[in-house]
Amino acid sequence: MLSADRIVELHDQLTRTWHVDEQPEPRDLNRTATENRDMEPGWLHSLTRHHRANFDLWHIEDEARTPGATDAELADVKRRVDQTNQQRNDLAEQLDRSLLGWLESRKLPNPVAPLHSESPGLMIDRLSILALKIFHTREEAEREGAPVGHAVRNRERSGILKEQRNDLAGCLKALWEETLAGTRRFKLYRQLKMYNDPTLNPAIYLKNLQYPNS
Repeated sequence: MLSADRIVELHDQLTRTWHVDEQPEPRDLNRTATENRDMEPGWLHSLTRHHRANFDLWHIEDEARTPGATDAELADVKRRVDQTNQQRNDLAEQLDRSLLGWLESRKLPNPVAPLHSESPGLMIDRLSILALKIFHTREEAEREGAPVGHAVRNRERSGILKEQRNDLAGCLKALWEETLAGTRRFKLYRQLKMYNDPTLNPAIYLKNLQYPNS
């Protein structure tokens, strides 16, 4: 069900594909499914949707830093950042739900095993972001016309990022193996974001009380 190595490969494959073809689902998804046949189709689809949310969020955040952007453009970017970040968090939670559902049929996780502080969904989210950092750092290392020292600096950064991803992937693999062995467990940790909920964000509900018909 969960393979840390396959997830890393999938993130890299999707990142390369989407920078050439903007389709949310890769056109060769059937081949992608064949190459990752050890992962269930629904799980593969969830991983793809989650990574796409991070991919979109990365590039929307870039827009927010465009020199000369107008206030209206920045406001639009802010709204899209909030919406996409909410989607990203929801999809990360869905990854954990899927894993816990799969484990439940196997009477896992062991309820008395030590609790891990971070769930697989949150670790996969970090791996997704690292894949994007590695891709763009490599782009910068190869950018023509960059200032002197730019390539060297970004090659060094790339090495650090790859080491961090290898470490995290190893931790995810260990968590999953220990969960299957019944020696460790994880829980679904809800993000419970408040800023998008009009009943919880005072900037929204106080405004609505002040201007109920606006």
